[in-house]
Amino acid sequence: MSVTGSIKIFSGNAHRALAEEICGYLSCDLGRANTDRFSDGEFNFQIGENVRGTDVYIIQPTCPPTDEHLMELLVMIDTCRRASAASVTAVIPYFGYARSDKKDRPRVPIAAKLVANLLTTAGAQRIVTVDLHASQIQGFFDIPVDHLFAAPVIVDYFQQNEIENLIVVSPDTGGAERARAYAKRLNAGLALCDKRREKANVAEVMNIVGDVGGKNCLIIDDMCDTGGTICKVAQALYENEANEIYACFSHAVLSGRAVDNISASHIKKVIVTNTIPLRDDAERLRAEGRIEQLSIANLLANGIKSIHDETSVSSLFI
Repeated sequence: MSVTGSIKIFSGNAHRALAEEICGYLSCDLGRANTDRFSDGEFNFQIGENVRGTDVYIIQPTCPPTDEHLMELLVMIDTCRRASAASVTAVIPYFGYARSDKKDRPRVPIAAKLVANLLTTAGAQRIVTVDLHASQIQGFFDIPVDHLFAAPVIVDYFQQNEIENLIVVSPDTGGAERARAYAKRLNAGLALCDKRREKANVAEVMNIVGDVGGKNCLIIDDMCDTGGTICKVAQALYENEANEIYACFSHAVLSGRAVDNISASHIKKVIVTNTIPLRDDAERLRAEGRIEQLSIANLLANGIKSIHDETSVSSLFI
């Protein structure tokens, strides 16, 4: 695959390896730029080549440390706009602050909308992202948003590594649509968890809706932060006499004691994508064979090529 015309791809410090892999699929070089920091921590960005009149794509997931990586992205967008780029597209494989998408309690922000405003004000003319925590976040933008899904990559993996007697499990009712789509494509059953969350990062599984006894379960979610939810779901499945338990999610945030939680859980294996680089302590799970990371670089490369060539991205959803 290669791109035609004038295109430049840049990366901040969040996930340079993913940006380089995307460039490999597109047969182009990663743009030259200084991405250092001043001694006081401020981001020191300078483009090292001419971008006037070019279509610029900035690869930068807003993963932890979220605020640093978000600020880097804003500065890079502003720099490219002021350097007279023809267009600036922010490719954000993991969109931070997506969980703050509504006022579900008194006196809380809608931070996802704030981030959308910041990106637009900085000069982004298009957003490309993967598996938003809430699809309605697309409506927070007044610029085009290409919302891609990791499902084709994950489904392909499980089709090549088939699990017999499989049932797909949604960790909450909000993820039922996602789980149903996976179950349909994997010819598997479907189960749901009735989950109550009393406060952030604390979840309690109440009931399993569906027959999981003696079956191999695949828990599907968009992200894993502390691991509390999937580990409690796994415990509930175990108590309901499930056989082997697997989990997969697009965004491996794995903050706090997530690695320890997963390591001590009934989950046999976790499948994630590389929208976020794996934390160093997650390598222990990889060494134990408890986690496997799939690449979405080809998916994003195809998305960038389709946008640049002004062709449909619908084929990427199949």
